[in-house]
Amino acid sequence: MKPWLTVGEGAEYANVSRDTIYSWVDKTDIPAHKVGRLWKFRKEEVDAWVRSGQASAKSKRTKPQRSR
Repeated sequence: MKPWLTVGEGAEYANVSRDTIYSWVDKTDIPAHKVGRLWKFRKEEVDAWVRSGQASAKSKRTKPQRSR
């Protein structure tokens, strides 16, 4: 097995879109490592993140809501 997953491989592994992976990187504490310009993931760390319940927790960043 490869030691690192790319965004595309991580999306395929998690059965989500690449956009979802980028959203998780931006809005949650998914264990991701930036290598140069690329995001990389360790399968074991992502599995542990999901098992810990953090994958379903609220985002780490809250954006101010716009008033209408």
